[in-house]
Amino acid sequence: MYNVVGVRFKKAGKIYYFDPVDFILEKDDYVIVETARGVEYGKVVVPIKQVGEHDVVLPLKQVVRPSTEKDRIQVDENRLESAQALALGTEKILERELEMKLVDVEYTFDRNKIIFYFTAEGRVDFRDLVKDLASVFRTRIELRQIGVRDEAKMLGGIGPCGRMLCCSTFLGDFEPVSIKMAKDQNLSLNPSKISGLCGRLMCCLKYENDEYEMAREQMPDIGDRVETPDGLGKVVSMNILERVLRIELNDPHRVLDYTLEEIINHTENPVQWSGQ
Repeated sequence: MYNVVGVRFKKAGKIYYFDPVDFILEKDDYVIVETARGVEYGKVVVPIKQVGEHDVVLPLKQVVRPSTEKDRIQVDENRLESAQALALGTEKILERELEMKLVDVEYTFDRNKIIFYFTAEGRVDFRDLVKDLASVFRTRIELRQIGVRDEAKMLGGIGPCGRMLCCSTFLGDFEPVSIKMAKDQNLSLNPSKISGLCGRLMCCLKYENDEYEMAREQMPDIGDRVETPDGLGKVVSMNILERVLRIELNDPHRVLDYTLEEIINHTENPVQWSGQ
């Protein structure tokens, strides 16, 4: 078992584990840590706890120290200069007439590197752009191409639901989302209805998917014939979340709603529903 503390570097960013050493760290404390890209400033979001070896990436990096007021001032200065670098970088891209869009700029805490995040349809030859930027900022320059989902996460915005984007407010990682999830939830397959601001399938399609999958395993398919308290009938529609089936009875022709429990109680082999 390892003592770890969970640190996040951006709002709704991924949580990374670090060795707290002998520091007493509480949730919402700010710390200085050593990362693969240098010294960074982060926020403790998971207080000290023990985890197994399979939950950490070894060797486990350590917390350098709790942050100070001087560190917070430096972070604010980095953010201010990042905004200025964004404006200058955008200007240089227009001058070079490059087919790319600059999304965000970020200084590492120790200012040893400045990272330019951009989107583009394909590969972009930005070697001359890097030279232009290096001559201005006099530090290591990294241009990192990101996808449209990462762009939405960085920029934020309001989704079709009227709330702030999930990815920019609380989602640490992007979960795989498929069109099958929309089908299983009986949602409209119109792209404009199930796509987010990024143009990809909405992340929230994943939230209830497990519940729908579990319910579908328990329920018959539309068209299956089932026994009801009022006789044999055919499933014509269903409310999956409420476990309610709409059944068209054979004689007389009536359409009634039944709960899944009512159907199971009148079906000898509910797992093997009969087809048409």
